[in-house]
Amino acid sequence: MLDDLLGRVAGCFPRRETRQSCRQMVAGLLMELDDHNCWTIAEAAGHRGPHRLQHLLSRAVWDERQALDAASAWAVSHLDDGNAVLIVDETADEKSSADAAGAARQYSGTLGGIALCQVAVTLTYATGRGHTLIDRALYLPEGCAADEEHRELAGIPGEVLFASKPQLAGELLERAHAAGIHAAFAAGDEVYGGRELRRRIRQLGMGYVLAVRANHHLATSPGHTVTAAAAGRLIPARAWQRMRTGHGTKGARHYDWAMLEATSDDTPAGHEDGHSMLLIRRHRYTGTLSFYRCWTPRPAALAQLIAVAVLRWRIEMVFTQLAKGPVWPVGGGGQDVADLDLVVGDDDAVDEQFGQLPPLGEGGGG
Repeated sequence: MLDDLLGRVAGCFPRRETRQSCRQMVAGLLMELDDHNCWTIAEAAGHRGPHRLQHLLSRAVWDERQALDAASAWAVSHLDDGNAVLIVDETADEKSSADAAGAARQYSGTLGGIALCQVAVTLTYATGRGHTLIDRALYLPEGCAADEEHRELAGIPGEVLFASKPQLAGELLERAHAAGIHAAFAAGDEVYGGRELRRRIRQLGMGYVLAVRANHHLATSPGHTVTAAAAGRLIPARAWQRMRTGHGTKGARHYDWAMLEATSDDTPAGHEDGHSMLLIRRHRYTGTLSFYRCWTPRPAALAQLIAVAVLRWRIEMVFTQLAKGPVWPVGGGGQDVADLDLVVGDDDAVDEQFGQLPPLGEGGGG
């Protein structure tokens, strides 16, 4: 399988030596090493030093964008089951200085608070067969974008301007769509629940399940607007349904779920209204509520929307697990090997937390 993948991206490397270095780098990333950097991977490959691999990442000429697109298409061809979900999220790489492009003190859930880091908006393709990161975009904070000295030192091109995380997410989704990668749903956390991104998702022909905050406003009927928290209080006791969403250390995890019809506020021009809902999750013991803005072109079962929401949790767990491991610095130049990392398939560690999901195709919609 690895030979097949490397064969797909071979044309991205004009020199044989560069192709060989790429193969050795990828093979090294898949090895069980105490740490993954150019020194350890070079040693495992039998090199005298890390110079070949450092050259691959810093100076060698190869088409990074073409390689990412080819690898993504290859992974999607193996994972596609007809019910894919595209998940927008973000992850961070902690830095020791602000010299790297976009490095600043900023909040990162991956790192558990405010830290000096780079933040990337990511796009994950997920199905019942597994998942893979298929694209990413570096988030350039507004202060960095306006700082001419930072831009010059970090080598930020003049055409790269500030874009919000939802705007970057929309660009990633549109790029995937243009590349022929399609999904039934898009999903994301509260950062991505705004109207502009929801409208862009609908223009691409997808449904969505996007987390929103308790103070998010929505219309439950024409002319009647309430917050998500207030909408939760409108749900009668008999409407809550207890659903198992996985396993924890103390056994099966159950939450109470309910769904409330809402009025669409993001219908693109020339599109049908479809079906807009507010999905609500309630903790069995604390009563804490979580809210999800949902839309489908056809009526969707509660279990289907829950399945999409839970699938996003799995991806967040993966990022959390990666953050607990080594940062993987490469050589002395501060480059990262993360751009070569493509996570595919094995969800065992996450499945132990969340268990078997309801089928995404159940109950229509999407």
